This record gives sequence, structure tokens and C-alpha cells, in this order.
Amino acid sequence: MLVRSGATRHTLPVRNLLTSSSLRYPSRCLVPSSSRPLAEGQRSLTTAPESRPGSKKTYRALVGFERNLATAVGEQRIDDIPFETITPLYQLRPIDVANTIQIPDEKPPPARGRVNQQGIPGDHAELLSMFDACLKVGRLERAVMVLKRLEALGGLEPSELLQIYNAYFRARIARIEMGGEETQDGKSVAEDVFHYYETRVHARLPLQSETIGHMLKLSLLCSTGSKLTYRVNRYMSLLPQNTTLDLGDILSADDLARIAKVSPSYIYTMSETTPNEPEAAPKINNDTTEFFSETEPGSMSESSVPPEVLATTQKGFGLTSLKKTISLFTQIPDGRDIASLSLAERREIQSRLEKDTVDAAVDRWREENQAMTEMGLSGVASPGLNARLYEWHTDLQRRISQETKLAVEAEKKESKTSDDLVRCQLTPYLLQSSPDRLAAVTIISLLSLVSAFGVDRGVPLARIVHHLASSAEEDIRVFKVTQSIPRDIIRSKKAREAKAKTLLKVARAREYHLNNEGGEENAASPAERPNMEVPSDLPLPMLEPRWPVTVKTKFGALLLGAFLDTAKVNVVKEHPETKELVSQLQPAFSHTTQLKRGKKIGVIIPNRTLVEIMKQEPRGEVLARHLPMVVEPEPWTKWEKGGFLEYPTAVVRAKAQEKDQQIYTEAAIERGDMEQMMRGLDVLGKTAWRVNRQVFNVMLQAWNSGEEVANIPPVNPDLQVPAEPETADDPLARRAWLKAVKAVENEKGGLHSQRCFMNFQMEIARAFRDQTFYFPHNLDFRGRAYPVPTYLNHMGADHMRGLLKFAKGKPLGENGLRWLKIHLANVYGFDKASLAEREGFANENHENILDSVRNPLNGSRWWLKAEDPWQCLATCFELAAAMEHPNPSEFVSNLPVHQDGTCNGLQHYAALGGDTWGAEQVNLIPGERPADVYSAVADIVKERIDYDANELKIEYAIALQGKIVRKVVKQTVMTNVYGVTRTGAKKQILKQLDALYPTLGEDTGIEPGVLAAYCTSKVFDALSSMFKGAHDIQMWLGEIGGRVCQSLSPEQLKRIALEEQDQNELDEMHNSPMEKQRTRRSRAQIAAEGPKKLPRTLKSKSSSTLDALKEKFLSTIVWTTPLRMPVVQPYRATSNRVVATCLQNLTLMDTARSDPVNRRKQLQAFPPNFIHSLDASHMMLSALESHDRGLTFAAVHDSFWTHAADVDVMSGIIRDSFIRIHEEDVIGRLKREFEARFGDSMYLATVVKSSPAGKAIEHWRRSSYKMSGMTARKELLLEVERRRLLKSEHISERIKGEEMITPASIFEKLGSPDAMISAAEVVEAEAQDVFAGTGSEADFDGLDGEGGLAEDAREDAEAEEATAEAEGSGEESPKVWKEKSLFGARRDKPTRVNTAEAKTTVWLPLAFPDIPAKGDFDIQMLRDSKYFFS
Repeated sequence: MLVRSGATRHTLPVRNLLTSSSLRYPSRCLVPSSSRPLAEGQRSLTTAPESRPGSKKTYRALVGFERNLATAVGEQRIDDIPFETITPLYQLRPIDVANTIQIPDEKPPPARGRVNQQGIPGDHAELLSMFDACLKVGRLERAVMVLKRLEALGGLEPSELLQIYNAYFRARIARIEMGGEETQDGKSVAEDVFHYYETRVHARLPLQSETIGHMLKLSLLCSTGSKLTYRVNRYMSLLPQNTTLDLGDILSADDLARIAKVSPSYIYTMSETTPNEPEAAPKINNDTTEFFSETEPGSMSESSVPPEVLATTQKGFGLTSLKKTISLFTQIPDGRDIASLSLAERREIQSRLEKDTVDAAVDRWREENQAMTEMGLSGVASPGLNARLYEWHTDLQRRISQETKLAVEAEKKESKTSDDLVRCQLTPYLLQSSPDRLAAVTIISLLSLVSAFGVDRGVPLARIVHHLASSAEEDIRVFKVTQSIPRDIIRSKKAREAKAKTLLKVARAREYHLNNEGGEENAASPAERPNMEVPSDLPLPMLEPRWPVTVKTKFGALLLGAFLDTAKVNVVKEHPETKELVSQLQPAFSHTTQLKRGKKIGVIIPNRTLVEIMKQEPRGEVLARHLPMVVEPEPWTKWEKGGFLEYPTAVVRAKAQEKDQQIYTEAAIERGDMEQMMRGLDVLGKTAWRVNRQVFNVMLQAWNSGEEVANIPPVNPDLQVPAEPETADDPLARRAWLKAVKAVENEKGGLHSQRCFMNFQMEIARAFRDQTFYFPHNLDFRGRAYPVPTYLNHMGADHMRGLLKFAKGKPLGENGLRWLKIHLANVYGFDKASLAEREGFANENHENILDSVRNPLNGSRWWLKAEDPWQCLATCFELAAAMEHPNPSEFVSNLPVHQDGTCNGLQHYAALGGDTWGAEQVNLIPGERPADVYSAVADIVKERIDYDANELKIEYAIALQGKIVRKVVKQTVMTNVYGVTRTGAKKQILKQLDALYPTLGEDTGIEPGVLAAYCTSKVFDALSSMFKGAHDIQMWLGEIGGRVCQSLSPEQLKRIALEEQDQNELDEMHNSPMEKQRTRRSRAQIAAEGPKKLPRTLKSKSSSTLDALKEKFLSTIVWTTPLRMPVVQPYRATSNRVVATCLQNLTLMDTARSDPVNRRKQLQAFPPNFIHSLDASHMMLSALESHDRGLTFAAVHDSFWTHAADVDVMSGIIRDSFIRIHEEDVIGRLKREFEARFGDSMYLATVVKSSPAGKAIEHWRRSSYKMSGMTARKELLLEVERRRLLKSEHISERIKGEEMITPASIFEKLGSPDAMISAAEVVEAEAQDVFAGTGSEADFDGLDGEGGLAEDAREDAEAEEATAEAEGSGEESPKVWKEKSLFGARRDKPTRVNTAEAKTTVWLPLAFPDIPAKGDFDIQMLRDSKYFFS
């Protein structure tokens, strides 16, 4: 961000979501302030004090400056700063760690109240969401009731409450303009609004220009004569003086003219130019229609159309749904590309693709139902599923309509039942969509979820309920059905426009009123891009509040309950006696319970008849976000503005309850910090792709054959079910047989599911076979980029990568053919050799390449022996064509050529730690041949095992001698840097040992798990010695992360001080003479009863208070990447909440920003997430520079792709980008940022109790408790006061602070590094205490690489997949290998006993240890390394 040097920064508000958390407690960050200039052509009104005789100046009149009357004051621009040169996007920009974005912790929410008799909830999140929903559907009377409950509940800041009133005023104005209100009882319309303003807004809330604008508009609409004159003059007198007001879209030109006539003392100006209206998207015209009907001259003949994709199992109607969604492509003649159309036409086609998914499904159901009816078969009796779906849809639509009517009637009842109260809470949500669409979304979502879980398995009820509600909410956000006002009262075109303009954008941008010194108002800056226009009205999806979990649960349960009651299937069975076929209508799904981990959970089970049908007809409804785009994605500009044209997608993937990342990201976008990341996403999205028709034809032939080819599973796998034991006398044998049968069935089911998923991919590839398409990308919270489309993308498995090529080709040039040959060797698996040897590998296999091209399935099938066979086949096609070209350098190649990093995580760690030996093993140092870190680690492990076997005679080592090869350690080395624990690593090594040596346990007499644990320790020790500097950095990261997770921020300390003050006042009240007299008799009676044991909480008051303080640890780990993206770890403790639904009570896990952090997850995830943020920055820098230099670029994390002709250029870019990151002091900047971000906090340090400092602290506590009843909270506040005095400017206060004795002052005098226990060790020890005896570690999703979005079924990098697999086990590691470390067990300190007697705690100012010394590796050596990425 370009800022004038010395520019003053102010604490200003950030626009957040209109949710319970963000609205209640506004987030603030440090941004420069400036006023926003008026856009050309905007209406304005100028106020002048001298022309207002008799107007009284108030403090409200002094806070004015140029302000936007229609939008938030928060919408302000950074000063336009002249500069001579613009820094390229691919260059790192300076990061001022003192001015990083800082969002305060959220205040604890107010106590949740009960639902009142009107059906209004008592929870802030539910109230805010209901208020928003009521405005959208025009139920303004209901909105007033919600607003009153919000005020009564408390907890809202005045500026936040004013925002809610403004939203209500806008909706009320819209309804009055459309004639939706009539005069009653002689009172003019909106008299109640004027009353609300005077009594509830003006009297208690700060002034806001937007509010005055609304009141002026209401005055013009509802007042006449003297009342109009009075109100206009009154409201105008409240406006700031000497101010030019941008009136935006509240007041029209006619309104301004009336105001000028009523109050001529105000100056009215309006520029003649009119603002540009956005151009409407053109429709598909006649020329476009001809495109779909004519065949381009010279295009492929009709015979070249590929055959249909063989549907899984049987040819049914299921995949027709997918084909219907992509039916637009089937209308296009073979060989024609939509890319030849104009941009406007392509955008129209893309919009259709995104919008018609649900409608296409319903149309298909209807068509098939009509076809079955004409054949004399009813829908439920139809052999296919789709005709039944139309019957389901019709019945469910009718049922939802009934529920909606009941909900509306329930609001009118004076006495409401419990069912009525639930319906009242759901009414505004039901009215936001139509019953027809809700029914369709329910059916599609439920069937897709059941298919994903497996049609023959039950799906947890909570999962279905949440999925249905989320799908409905998502659909409502995209396709808003506003039913606010009946059509018969819409009187004019102007009123309709006002309705669409106002009601669909009632969630306004945030405006916070800050009473700074001098009465100025400041606001956050929207972005740093020069000349960027700030929109006068923000799109609704960005500000729209998301449904709370309770609303989702009740809404989803209502939809599911209606579906269970209406969906039927016709079950035909043979009568056991008469042998006749008997048919009966049965529920398609049933609700039951199952035992899971000793608990009963609700599940939804499909009918067996439906299971058989769905196995034959896998569902094919595909949402728009699962398909590639046929036009370049929209550039990213905001949180949900970018990517798809119509479908709102967040720029950073985050779960709905993970608000921290969204708040920080929006703040970063506002001030331009996300510029490089968003432009990098745009670069990735602009890469045009096409299907490789040659590979697709071979793949389609292999698929339709039903045989197993490469990673394509067979239609009928040859899996033999073991024979049942002849006798049932041996229960162990029968148990083993049942286990084997289940394993076979599971494997069959897995292969079938895999084939179903690939079926979707093949259908989409066939539809897009001649099209140019694009993949919109977004980020996870670490900054790693992922394509949004699920099925067809370049991050998929080998067959997907082999199926895709660049749409734009480039001649091979001088070195392109050489890189094609090297690429062939890489994908074949010959990637450990030198570049010259890899080139020679392709030359030696020239005949195999030609045979693979000419006869891929019936020849020698050489390509199938490759490590990545489909990518190998694609390279064979490209190489053969290039070598057959008369001049290979002129051959136009479209094949992406990869440059892959060597264990990229370790490369970053080696650069951070300066490890020369480690840098050599990961190819940071030039070498004649590529180094192989996996082989190097294997060699070290073998040496140490040989030593243990030969010298120490350890039986584990003797058993493993000669059995350690590269494959045994590869997965563990790869995932080590990504946070794999010893438990996960042991499982990885055990898996490899079992595969290589199936009889290892029998041959050695030692349990293989024990041998795997022993081998794991050797692998970790090898990595620790090889990457010593990296190991020290990792431990340092763990330590600073552990301290942050156990700290209290200054805001929290202030709240704790207020709590202590309240407690003291309460104690004084109880100790008053009057209170003592009142309780004397009861105390005497208690004394007469004899001594009793005090409750445990009273006996250990200090301990309990300390536990309470630990619950206030809210500080999540936040850091800024080299590209200035804020990274917020989302791991917080979850709380359970029971929600009553119409089906059953559901226990839900709820998370809020006010919940304490999960310290163990925060600590374990920080080092690998930090490394991920570095490799994400490296990739983005490479993408930006590649684009700047005209290269086509794609990436799969640490695998970078471009044309063969540009590999040399990209190789230089990759190296320069890595050097630019690591030639800076990355770790030093991180420490400085942490000191600026968390430096004023206090953290709970742990001290060895037997140390001199520990003994002195315990002695002081015993003495203090006897004298003053010292508690942990008092002790904390005592230290806070000491720190304040020591920083005082007054000498007397500093002296007083120096004389104070606290545990911290004692530790400063007597403490030593050996006396302190590492924060990381403390957190890990507490976690071991929690999970001791459970036999399971915590469910840890911190390393899944997907930000918790596993349901999208994306395939991540191999390392992360392996990590997730290893962490998925519930097995507890042996105690001897108990300590967790990413690089190795700490040998410098013994593992401490985790008992209360061995340690004590002390509150210290949050400071961070010194950074470990860096090694002597010079990052500049990387420029000459051929194998860094190769």
C-alpha cells in the first residue's frame, strides 16, 4: 500500500457481516483516513451556517465534513498519492509490522433469553437474522417487534442500533412509495416512524446523515403544509454545517427541488451529467442461435462425435440430470467452441449455466413423469426414479405451502402452542423462497448427500438437516424471491424499481460514529488502488447476515420432516404364501437411531427399493459451482465479489462459524492488502483450458470397456468372497469370516463410488470436449489457491491432469522439445536422474512412445507402467506429433509441462534455518545430480539401526536390519513438515512395513506396531540432525504460538478489572452491617449444625479462578504473509447446544469468536500452516511475474505448469520469487509483528515449583492469601497495575511500581531459563491429560489443507492427503514415543512430570524468546541450482 511517509493512522471501523457477533461488537483496524470526494454527476446539497438564522449549534452540528448521505461514512478512499513509478505486483511490498490489521477480541454475548409469546427469539444472532429476513419479505410490523426485543436484550452499541433503524427506515419508505400503507384513524402514514425517530433514535443514538436523509424522504412522502415545513427545517438543522452531502439514491431530483422550495436557505446543486448505468447483459441473439445450429466449415465431421459415456452399472435415467444441466453443450455442433462468440454472449451463456440447475432438474422430472403417464404408468409405479421425483416434488411443494400458511396464521394467534412458536420463528425464512423451489432444492440436496455417503448407508440426521438448510439458504441468496408486497398494490414502474432497489439491498454498509477529539469522524478506506470508484451501494450478498445454527437446524428439520411424510416408493414383493407379487406404497426414507461410539444418534435410512434404484441411477444434479466457466472469471474485488458471474463465492474458504478470517480478510481488502493475492487468483482464473481429445478418446474407450485401466476401476471387480466356515462352533473363525466379507463389500462399494465420481467427470469432460473453459480459484485461510469447480479441474487425480491441456498453444522453440522429453521422464517416474539422463530416457523409448500413440489399448501398453499413466499418454501424443513435425521448433504445443519442488516444505524450512546440509538434500544448493532427501533420510535411519543392532543389541533394531528402504520413510518425511504427529507417522511406517513385509511380526516375534514406533523415532531423529536450524525454528514457532494461546489482551484485562470491581462492590454490600444482621440467625443455625466439608470450589478458590481465567484465552494466532494477507487460525473450543426440532432434539456444536481458542490445535497447526503460507506466497509471486512476462501459468501448490517453450523462463521466475521471499528476514519480521500485535498482553507462564523462583512464588502466595485472600484474578490485576506504574511518566509512580512484589517481580529476580517450562510443552501436557485413558487423540482438522471444506471432494497434494490419512486414526501412540515434535524429540530437556506438584504458574508480560541462530547457507546459491524445481 502506498502511503505518505509519516501519515497518521487512526483506529477506525471495518465493515463486517451483519451477524450477531460482528454487529454487536464492531471490528477495528488501523487504516489511514481521508474524506471521500463526490463522484461526477452525483446530486449534492450544500449547507451554510450564515443562511440559517436562528439555527442552534449543537455538538451534532460540529461533526460534519463531506459525507455520503446514502451510504456509510465507513466508505472512504485513501488519499490519491502521486508517485512516479508503480511497483510491479510480483515484487514484495514493504510490510509495516506496527500497522498490521488488528481486530479486537469479541465481547462475551449477552445472556440468551427465551422465546416470548409472540414467537420472537431471545438470542442476538437469531434476532438479527430474523430482522433481516422480515425486511426482505416486507413483514415490517414483525421487524418492529424484533427490534424492540433487541433493544430490551441489550448488548448493541449505539452506532450498531442506528444501523438497524436505518435498514428499517429504508424498507418502510419503499412500502410507502408503492402504496402499501393507507391513512388510518385520521393519522397520516408513517406517524409511528416519526415517533420512533424522536423517542428512540434522536434522543439516544448518534447523528448519522443517512438517517436524516430517510427522515427527509418520509417527510416529503407523508407530510403537507406547515407540518412538512416544520419537519424539513428541523431535520435540515441537524445536518453538519458547511457540508456538501452526497444524497445518493435516497432523495431524487424532485425531492431536492421540494426541499429547496420549503427551505430555500440551503444551497442545492446538481451537475448536468448523469451517472453511467451498468450495461445490461445482452441476450443470445439470432447470430448466436445460428452458432448452435450451423457447423463451421472445415470442422470435424458428424462421425467424429465421441460415443456416449457408459453409465455406471446400468443405463438408467440418473445421469440425464447431469446431461440436462450441461445440455446447452449438446446443442453445439461438434468442433464448435463457444469462445468464438462475443464476450457478452459468452457471459449470457455462463449466467444461464449458473442459474438453471434447479429449473433444469424439475423440467426433466416433469418430462419423464409425463412420458410414464402416457405409457400408463403412474409416477410412483415408474421403473425409473425421475418420474417418482416429480411426484415427490409436487407433494412436497404442496406440503411446504401448507406449512407456510400455518406459519403466517400462527403469527396472528394470541395464544400460541409450542409448534406455533417454532413456525413464527421460521415464517420470514419460508417466505424468502417459493414452495416450488424449496421442494426442488430439498430433493436435489438430500439425494446428492445420500449418494455421497453411500446409498446403502444411513446418513446422520444432523448432517442432513444442516445440509438442507445450507442449500436452501444458498439458493435464496442467489435466487431471491421477494414477496414483500402483493402485486395488486404495485402501482407504477417507479414503485417496482424502488422495491427492487431498496428491499433487495436493505443490509447497508456499516457506518460507525466515532467522537474523536475535535468532533471528527473517520472511516476505513476501501482500497488503495488509484482512481477506484467506491460503489454507492454494496451488493447484498456481502452484507447479508447468515442464518444462525439454530435457525438452520429448525428450518432444515421442517423441510426434512415434510419430505419424509410425502416421499413414497412403490415396493413390490412376493407374497410368502400365494407367491403373488404384492405392491405397497412405503416411505422412501425412514428416521431411526443407531449406536455410534456408545451414543444413540438419529439417522435417515433409505428404503431398500430406493437403494437398488439409486445404485442403478446415480444422481447427476450438478450445481453451477461444480462446472468450469465458459468465460473468464470475474476479477476478485471483495469478499464475495469475483469468480462466478452470478454465484456468490467467498475469496477465502471458511466455515460459516469461522468469522475471524472473514473479518480480517475484509479489512485487508478495504485497505488494499489483498491486492497481490486477488490479482494472483485472477491470473490463475484467466488460464484457458481445453479437453485433450486424443487422451479423452482413449479414456472413453477404456471406460466403456468396463475393464480396469490405469486408475479407472472395473465395472465388475473380481473380488472373491471367502467361503463361509463349515462349522459354527468356532466363534473366532466366524468372526474372522464376517470381517473378511465386510472388507470385500467395502472394497466393492469403494470402487463403485469411485466409478460414480469418475462418471460425472467423464460426462462433464464430454460436454466440454470442444470448449475453452476456465477455473475460478479461491484461497484457503493459509493463502493456498484451489479451483472452485469440483469435478473437472487440474488438481484432480492423474486421469484429470492427463485430460487437460492449455487452450492456447505456443511453438516449442529452441528448448521446448527437450523439456517435453524431460517431462515424459518425470511423469513416468524416472525423475531422480539428471536432466540429461531424463532426456535420454525419452530418446531410448521412442518406439514405446509411438506404440502408445498408435495403439494405446491394444499395443504393448508401455504407458500404463508409468507412475502417472494418463499424463504419460498425453505427453506421448504431444512428443510424437512434435517429432513428426518437419521443424519441431515450430510445432505448437498445448501440453502443460510441470516443474515440481523437492519436498517444498523442507525447502522453506532449510532456507529459514540456513541449514547447508539440509539445503543440499532438497536441492537448494547446485549439484550435478538431483538430491533425494528421502533416500538420504533412509540411509541415516539404516546407519542408526545398524548401530543399535550391532553395538547395543536392541531387538527392535535387529528385527529391522536390512528392511529400511526409501519407500518406508518417504511418506513420513513428506508429511513431517505438514504437522504429522508421532501417532500418524507410526501408522504411515506401519502401512509400508506391512506392504513390504507381510509376515514381519511372525518372522521376528515382535508386534509390527512396536517396530514402526521404533522406526518412527529414528526418522524423526534423522530429520532433526539433517535440518538442525529448521528444527530450532520449528521449536521456536511452537513456543511463540503457545505463549499467544495462553495470553490475555489489554481489552480482556480491562474487562477482568471491571469484573473484579463488581465483585468487590458485591462483597462490600454483603459485608454491610444491615446485611450481617439479616444473615446472623442463619449463620448461627449453620454453626450449630457442626462443621461441614466445604465444596471443592470453595476449598480451592484460587485454582478455580485460574481455570476461569484460562477460559478467557481468546487470542488466536494471526500473522501476515509476505504478500500481506492476514492468516487467522480458526481453531476454537466448541460448545454443545441442544436444539428441539420437529424430528428430535439435536445436539449441535457451536463456535463463536467469543469462545476460547483450542490451544492444542493452535499450537500444533501453527508451524505447518506458517510454512503453507510461505509456499502459497511463493506460488502467487511466480504466477504474477509469469503473467507479467506473457507466460501461461497454472499450479498445484508446489508444482508449477507452463508451456514447454517457456519452462526456462518460468524456472528463473520460480527461483527469483523464492529468493525474494527468503532474502528478507522472514522470522525476524514475524517476531516483530507478534510483538506489535500481542506485545501488550499478559501470558500465563509455567515455572518449575522446586526452582528458587518457584519456591519464592509459592511462599508469597501463601502469605498473601492469609493476609488479603489473594486469588488468581487479584494476582493478575496486581501485576497489571505494577506494569502500569513502571511505565508511568511520574517518578513517584515508577518507584512505587519497583517496590511492589508480585510473582512476576520475584521471577525477574530469581528466575532462569531452566526454571521455565516451554509453553508448547505445557499445552501438549494438558492435552495428554485431557485425552489420557480415552484411547484417542482429539479430532484434529487443522492440517487437512482444505479449511474444513472436505465435502467439496477436492483432491489436495499428496503430502496433505497422506497427513490426513495418518491423522485419521484414533490410535494412541506408545508412551515411550509420547512427545510430539515435527522434527524430533527434544533431547536437551527431560520430559517433565505433568502434575500439579511439579509446576506453578505466573503471569508475565507477553514477550518472545530470541530467534535461533541461523546457519551459513546463502540463499543466492539457489539461482544456479538446476534441480530446485525440475
